[in-house]
Amino acid sequence: MSRPIVIIPADTKVIETMTFDAVGRKYSSAVAEVAECQPLLAPLGPSMLDMGALLDIADGILLSGSISNVHPSLYGLDEPPLNESALDHQRDALTLPLVREALNRKLPLFAICRGFQEVNVALGGTLDQAVHTVDGRHDHRERSDVPIDDRFGPAHPIRLSGTLKNWIGEDEIIVNSLHWQGIQRLAPPLTAEAHAKDGLIEAVRGPNEHPFFLGVQWHPEFQARNNPASVELFRRFGDAVKGSSK
Repeated sequence: MSRPIVIIPADTKVIETMTFDAVGRKYSSAVAEVAECQPLLAPLGPSMLDMGALLDIADGILLSGSISNVHPSLYGLDEPPLNESALDHQRDALTLPLVREALNRKLPLFAICRGFQEVNVALGGTLDQAVHTVDGRHDHRERSDVPIDDRFGPAHPIRLSGTLKNWIGEDEIIVNSLHWQGIQRLAPPLTAEAHAKDGLIEAVRGPNEHPFFLGVQWHPEFQARNNPASVELFRRFGDAVKGSSK
């Protein structure tokens, strides 16, 4: 029996002056090994953007994290990007309408880090470009001077609420939440179901009637099989994807 397909939109990566469509292996591995679905990478670029073709074969969607940021013009921020090199216009062009279609079609969607921010922007919310410069917020940026296991290790606690709290079975967990941008104004269709100690939203969930529509600011895909909360989320996502399988 074939596994259901989870579409993962790629990032734009320039390697030795050549442009690549790329997704971190940790995301596709978590989909394959924990959610037990077949990951399928979606390339970027106007000539390859056929939303109908993607939705025809997608049983679910995973939006990965990335070093790039959502362009501030897409959420009405009247200021220039803080870092022009940390943008990915082609990913924005694919993921934002894909989020809206996933919501409308009740297609299971799991959004991580940048993907979490894309969900909020796609549905009418806004972001802060640099959370660490906002009064009352903590510095949520990652350290680049440590090994990868330390960089993606536990960073800070979050308080859980609602359905997410029921799924994980804990009031509080420690997460590897690493990011510059963060939610400023929550999009109306979403419910916040986790917060950092400084009040920053760390998880959002879509309408109750949707089979699975979850965004998290942290990185559950990193060594997912070794983290009970990550296993719970990816298995629930996988079950929803299998339930919607064409």
